[in-house]
Amino acid sequence: MNNINMDFFTGSCDERGFERKEIFIEVDYFLERKHGEFSDGDVFLSRKNKSGSRIVSVLSDGLGSGIKANVLAALTASMLSGFVLKDISLHYASSLIINSLPVCKKRALSYAAFTLVDARHNLTVRFVEYENPPLAVVRDGRILELKKEAVAIDRKNKKTGPENEALYYSTHQAQPGDRIVFFSDGAAQAGIGRGEFEGGWGVENINERILGQIRSHPLISSRDLAKSVVQEAVRIDGGKAHDDISCGVVYYRKPRDALVVTGAPFHKENDANAAAVFNNFSGKKIILGGTTAKIIARELNRSLETRCEDGGPAVSVMEGADLVCEGALTLKAAAGILEEGEAAWRGSARKSAGGAVLQFIEYLLNSDRIDFIVGTKINEAHFNPDMPVELEARRAVIKRLSALLEERYFKQTRVTYI
Repeated sequence: MNNINMDFFTGSCDERGFERKEIFIEVDYFLERKHGEFSDGDVFLSRKNKSGSRIVSVLSDGLGSGIKANVLAALTASMLSGFVLKDISLHYASSLIINSLPVCKKRALSYAAFTLVDARHNLTVRFVEYENPPLAVVRDGRILELKKEAVAIDRKNKKTGPENEALYYSTHQAQPGDRIVFFSDGAAQAGIGRGEFEGGWGVENINERILGQIRSHPLISSRDLAKSVVQEAVRIDGGKAHDDISCGVVYYRKPRDALVVTGAPFHKENDANAAAVFNNFSGKKIILGGTTAKIIARELNRSLETRCEDGGPAVSVMEGADLVCEGALTLKAAAGILEEGEAAWRGSARKSAGGAVLQFIEYLLNSDRIDFIVGTKINEAHFNPDMPVELEARRAVIKRLSALLEERYFKQTRVTYI
């Protein structure tokens, strides 16, 4: 590739014809398991279709707590999201799952409640609610009232289900800035029988908490909003969750963009083009690799100052760049941590990864659309016999990282080789 296609970074479609959405659907959750248990009784699961135009999220609350609740909640969330993504009727899918699950003989309750949110980039959202507290749709500082249709469940064995049970269906035409917040009854019942909220925290108080957080932090992320609800419920519970408490948030907003430039262009004449794309990009800008940083600094006539860092790759400073650091090792470390999942990211890996790697991961996770410009000129340092034998080629790591971001973290990525 002799020249970078500048339209690729400003147009509406990438080289695969994948539409660049101007609305991003941010989905995240937070969960606190019941105190003393070793397994989550609530399960939150999100899946997207192949085109990325639709995300189906399910919060399922298994009856009781522990492993048994986890298995049934996970089964419910997995089956329901899978059926809906295959365009099986919402009512048929929901009824099938409810009839498939056992019922508690003592309490006459199904072993898993659930809330499903089917969010699409065309701004249409569909909801199904079963035995969970009612969800909240937030717009312009208020809770919108949804028109819900109650449909009775046709159980095979009428004696096994709760009386007057129903599935509640509703739809919503979203606008940028809308948030959809849904939670398990562990939140609504927090504090029950004690202190300020003897009758439980309740849906109305939770909704006030949600609105207060958005007023105080208008751009609060889905995860932070969900975390705020769960942590307040735990506080009301006396610091120890008396039930599994979970909260999910779907947030329609403008996308956040990031650009990652790594590797020297194969043809020297592309140095100026790469620097121009970097200079004109609107969003977070990251340079990985010393040679890459020198090329962009030279082409843009900017100074480059390197600062050594303990415990990780060295970090440099250059005007216009949010992060400048070593390339191959940073990419490999970031991919490894993201592959292991949140436990590694929040836990022990955080201590050993080094500041540059952690900053890089933060930028990736806080962005929605990530463009990679990958130079294909061979870096002879990577073929030095003194270098670690497990050091992967840059292109392979980028491919692995891009797939992780797309499939596990619901990011939109594009990779251009130069």
